[in-house]
Amino acid sequence: MINTNQIKPDMPVICSQDGQFATVDHMEGAGTIKLKKDKTGQHHYIPVSWVTSTEGGKVKIDRPGDQAMQEWSSTSPNDVGQ
Repeated sequence: MINTNQIKPDMPVICSQDGQFATVDHMEGAGTIKLKKDKTGQHHYIPVSWVTSTEGGKVKIDRPGDQAMQEWSSTSPNDVGQ
């Protein structure tokens, strides 16, 4: 189980192939990480369930960056139903 208190703004998000593909903006609720805006000015969201570790000041996830970018969300789960 990941301690989400260790996930802090500006931490690099590292894929399973050890490449950085994003940077943490902040935690969005208990189960979602909001990522900083990409080159197009869009925020993205990933579930904490993808995170395998937060050691070394990095958020490491369980999938390749390309896959993560295909599966991330462009809307906050907190916005659903509003």
